[in-house]
Amino acid sequence: SQKRQKPGSEAESGECYRSPFRQPLAQLTNRPHCLDSSQHEAFIRSILSKPFKVPIPNYKGPLGLRALGIKRAGLRSPLHDPFEEGALVLFEPPPLSAHDQLKIDKDKAPVHVVVDPVLSRVLRPHQREGVKFLWDCVTSRRIPGSHGCIMADEMGLGKTLQCITLMWTLLRQSPDCKPEIEKAMVVSPSSLVRNWYNEVEKWLGGRIQPLAIDGGSKEEIDRKLVSFMNQRGLRVPSPILIISYETFRLHAEALQKGSVGLVICDEGHRLKNSENQTYQALNNLNTPRRVLISGTPIQNDLLEYFSLVHFVNSGILGTAQEFKRHFEIPILKGRDADASEAERHKGEERLKELISIVNRCLIRRTSDILSKYLPVKIEQVVCCRLTPLQAELYKNFLKQAKPVEELKEGKINVSSLSSITSLKKLCNHPALIYDKCVEEEEGFTGALDLFPAGYSTKSVEPQLSGSMLVLDYILAVTKSTSTDKVVLVSNYTQTLDLFEKLCRNRRYLYVRLDGTMSIKKRAKIVERFNSPSSPEFIFMLSSKAGGCGLNLIGANRLVMFDPDWNPANDEQAMARVWRDGQKKTCYIYRLLSTGTIEEKIFQRQTHKKALSSCVVDEEQDVERHFSLGELKELFTLNEATTSDTHDKIKCRRCVNGHQVRPPPEGSDCTSDLSQWNHCADKRGLQDSVLKAAWDVAITFTFHHHSHEEQRGIP
Repeated sequence: SQKRQKPGSEAESGECYRSPFRQPLAQLTNRPHCLDSSQHEAFIRSILSKPFKVPIPNYKGPLGLRALGIKRAGLRSPLHDPFEEGALVLFEPPPLSAHDQLKIDKDKAPVHVVVDPVLSRVLRPHQREGVKFLWDCVTSRRIPGSHGCIMADEMGLGKTLQCITLMWTLLRQSPDCKPEIEKAMVVSPSSLVRNWYNEVEKWLGGRIQPLAIDGGSKEEIDRKLVSFMNQRGLRVPSPILIISYETFRLHAEALQKGSVGLVICDEGHRLKNSENQTYQALNNLNTPRRVLISGTPIQNDLLEYFSLVHFVNSGILGTAQEFKRHFEIPILKGRDADASEAERHKGEERLKELISIVNRCLIRRTSDILSKYLPVKIEQVVCCRLTPLQAELYKNFLKQAKPVEELKEGKINVSSLSSITSLKKLCNHPALIYDKCVEEEEGFTGALDLFPAGYSTKSVEPQLSGSMLVLDYILAVTKSTSTDKVVLVSNYTQTLDLFEKLCRNRRYLYVRLDGTMSIKKRAKIVERFNSPSSPEFIFMLSSKAGGCGLNLIGANRLVMFDPDWNPANDEQAMARVWRDGQKKTCYIYRLLSTGTIEEKIFQRQTHKKALSSCVVDEEQDVERHFSLGELKELFTLNEATTSDTHDKIKCRRCVNGHQVRPPPEGSDCTSDLSQWNHCADKRGLQDSVLKAAWDVAITFTFHHHSHEEQRGIP
């Protein structure tokens, strides 16, 4: 083998040794390498020919590079531009003089709070006003030290959208240039949980991921709630929890361990009783900011109203005992038909005082606003004559059961309640009390002989009930003369059963929603019914089964088959069709049996609604027509009248039972029936659907037209 050369030998030979495994990186020469000048000039020109562009569209930050960890100098800026056209500004920093601007700490300067343009662009004027009111209340700017309010807008005015706007704003910004809250909670009836989830998705798109809990095992729900409560920091994955009242009550312990920035209670009139478990559980939540949504804040008495106000802003009306002594007793005494002048004066004074306190945390707009955006709504109270069978059964019951004698000390006992239910069912249809006649229960002895020979409950016989007869005409005329759909509402599932028999008999396609239907299935059938291509003609709804909040704009006619003691239930049911998205003229028919207990219930509703008007709507001159103690009148039958309500109301628009247009000179039309534009017998009736049924069963109507001044009644 060849011997390895010694170091230095290559120098001696004059040759440079190179490894066969390496190549030189550059030419080994001492001469400097120069670029071609024309290439260099072309390269520089190509760079300068492209003007600088900020890589992020609409970026308004400093142009210099920001080093990580170094705070940016300059004033803090709001999340959205407050000077953009149509911007909804909830907070504006106080103006500063030039001297103050030099002294202020730029890191602590308050900024504008501006509603996200994605939402402010779709808000109507009354909704913009509502969002500002809500924000002022929950940030304690309206009542120092109090962070709650009641959103008492009537149905259909967009309370959900206003509350979603409030939540999104609080979760994203504040005058301190950081989120006002970390988490929010919406508590609603179980039937509306999915609706809330859909509304958040609809208005906010993918900007936020709410957590909706509408089912699951106890362990699974507890795990989700604990995870929700443990979320912290600026970027909470699911900052909105949507949960039903029932689920909340069962899992309240998990939610009471931490704090929530805001709680919204939908259909908040459920909290009218401060003694129930749901109220107590919600009241124990660690959250000062509370918003209660209710289109009908007064339902039965002022003490229930106190519970709602006390829940959102505890202490502003004193304790329950103080409220009852100072407000409730004087106001109710003053509103009684038998009140003295001094009692009326004192009641009015206390009412003004109550209104002035409550109006600081309650916002209420009526559905009259909707007349700008929605089609005409014609609401009609239709008095239906009892059939001879109904009248005989009614009189026999009053003779035998003697419910008047059961009344003791002006109070309704169990026996009286049973009598009321029997009479209400009889007004609907004799079939509903047929079993009682067979068993000869009290009040129905020998009543079976009054029924037609061979009568059977298996088939519906509309001709045996005045209200059912009118309903049959309404459905037949509607079906044959239009493409309208109809919603039928009743308090009793037995009555819904009769509707089903009638629909099968007439071959009408229908869907039915009552308390037996699951929440998920409800949402599906509502969506299907509202589709213009769906073949269903009728939607049957139990007023006790979560009709609140349902959107049934697929129909434009609604029939209230029987009245409820609580006007809120009827108002809620009737607002299902006349709401955002409705394109057709709406017809609401409220059927009452003439001269019966149904008219008395309607009269009680009128009194309760008058009370609500005074405290919430602040209407003046709501007259006192009915004494609250006249319970014995419930158990009478007035066969001689065309409308017991019209007789009692002392209507000043009518002369000898016929409306004079215009009303007699000097008369004042402000009565408990002032909400109805017209009283009508057959001559004054302008609804072709009702005209077909008049000679058979209708005795009188009142009707209200939402656009009375703009359009004539069709």
